Amino acid sequence: MSDPQHNQNSSGRELLPMDPQLTDIQPGGGVIIHMEQGWGRIRRWWLRWFRQSYVRRMEACRKGEFNPCPHDVFDPRDLKFHRNQGGWHWDEADDPFTWRDRIPFARTGLAELLVMGGGFMLLSVVSAWWASSAQGALRGVTALIALVAGVIALLIAWFFRDSKRVVPQNPGLVVSPADGKVVDVEELTHDEFLDGPAVKIGIFLSIFNVHINRAPVAGRVVGLRYRPGKYLNALRPESARENEQLAVLMETTDGHFRGIIVRQITGALARRIVCWLKPGDELRRGEQFGMIKLGSRTELVLPREESLSVRVQPGDQVKAGTSVLAEFGVERGEQKTERRESGVGSGGQSGQHTSGAGGFGRPGLSG
Repeated sequence: MSDPQHNQNSSGRELLPMDPQLTDIQPGGGVIIHMEQGWGRIRRWWLRWFRQSYVRRMEACRKGEFNPCPHDVFDPRDLKFHRNQGGWHWDEADDPFTWRDRIPFARTGLAELLVMGGGFMLLSVVSAWWASSAQGALRGVTALIALVAGVIALLIAWFFRDSKRVVPQNPGLVVSPADGKVVDVEELTHDEFLDGPAVKIGIFLSIFNVHINRAPVAGRVVGLRYRPGKYLNALRPESARENEQLAVLMETTDGHFRGIIVRQITGALARRIVCWLKPGDELRRGEQFGMIKLGSRTELVLPREESLSVRVQPGDQVKAGTSVLAEFGVERGEQKTERRESGVGSGGQSGQHTSGAGGFGRPGLSG
């Protein structure tokens, strides 16, 4: 990952400075993040006084040149909310908490899963116990509370699930950055970052979708732009203009240096955007980079080129990292080279062209 300063790729865009509003990975704040930060202060106090050998061991394998946090950093957990600031870090082999990435739930949502999901599950158990000994109308009321609380707990667990995805590797493909339903495909006359005409694809995420965002292409993060705003229903068109949002400005690393924008937008229930990127970071196609908690909207903006073929239309259901939203045509020689480098043979089914170059064809979705 590159240093997030004013440096420039020899053939790409100059990196933009970090948005000063993005001092942590969840710029909108929230009750749960404050609870986690409070717990962090208690945990660091415990480590400082009772786990000094552990603290020295973690310090010995720590990498980086500066502390990016407004507090002491004793192990990787202390970097959770400030990993978008650069500085200190640990290699995966030295991080004792990488096992949390292997559980089937979003790591950035574990606190909500524990507090909200665990709270409703506790309410369900207590209400069920109460119902077992209650009489008359009270028995029915407590039984109903137990049932409703249990369903809500399961829905919260379902919401924060982290599904494994197989990402198509054929060159030129653009995969979905989010799970959900395509609600609009719109041509834009001009986009400032892309410096030309563009195509915007809007995706609505219901509370039943996985809310983890993934990179639509292999690319480098040029900059991030955060804008506070309202919390309108994400199905309303004006939500894209007025709601709180964070735009990830990228360029592809396939030699074309195409500009691409992924925009995370809050909704009526989803009021917490999470993004741990910083300028200079490089992402693989389909790699996770953030999430929007509890229902939202994600937009993808692509440069309008003659070779661009959009593969979805409003109403289509898509999955992050697997569903192909669009495809940029590649030269025959270039395609052979890229397939050879990625290990994808000519028999791969992902990304087969289904519509004319530059056309808005019927979707060819995978996954």
